[in-house]
Amino acid sequence: MRVTFLGTGAAGGVPLFGCGCMACERARLGPAFVRRPCSALIESGNTRILLDAGLTDLHERFAPGDLDAIVLTHFHPDHVQGLFHLRWGVGARLAVYGPPDSEGCADLYKHPGVLEFHALTKFEPLSIGALTLTPVPLIHSKVTFGYAIESLNGSRFAYLTDTLGLPPRTESFLTDWRPHGLALDCSYPSRDDPKNHNDWTTALTVIDKVKPQRAWLTHISHTLDAWLLDTGESSPRAAIAMDGERVDLQAGFNRPSS
Repeated sequence: MRVTFLGTGAAGGVPLFGCGCMACERARLGPAFVRRPCSALIESGNTRILLDAGLTDLHERFAPGDLDAIVLTHFHPDHVQGLFHLRWGVGARLAVYGPPDSEGCADLYKHPGVLEFHALTKFEPLSIGALTLTPVPLIHSKVTFGYAIESLNGSRFAYLTDTLGLPPRTESFLTDWRPHGLALDCSYPSRDDPKNHNDWTTALTVIDKVKPQRAWLTHISHTLDAWLLDTGESSPRAAIAMDGERVDLQAGFNRPSS
């Protein structure tokens, strides 16, 4: 299974419009430090699935037939805004799976165009080609699913954003499931009272409980980037995901892709 982090940013991204903090200035000077809307491409064999659709250039990144499906964590704009342009395409319909949110976002349900929306059920696996995805509930301001993703060769990857900690059943499921890789929301430096998203301390606590072989932090705000630059903080338990980073996961071990 190959995971490509297409975007690793929180809402607003990095650089944030109008901000002159050290993280935003670094991103303006160095494209490698830009953070776009949080999204990942999952590939196994000939199967390609896009997790979240916040990137606004999806119609340019992918040709018809490139994707087997789009799978949404939730319907906040920074995770679905790319669908508003993509839907007006022509040709075969494209399956879009997500949590059972009756509101969706704006008029996506009313005017889906080439998109075909399907509501998933928590803990009920969905097979798409060579991949099986199990939706797991997260803790956020809108109904949100993370995904436990397994390939035919047994490699396992969990994608958990947006969330503040984990519900007990989700934590238990993932601990028993034992992912080889885990991508986890970490939007903020350590805070006394984080809301809607993990801070540094909460994210590392989740990683300690789930015990993946390898972990990446994603959905990163400019505030977290600036804090990391200022303090030099790091952890051997988790890497900071970067836009464009690719990782190959295999059952039993992980190795970064060149």
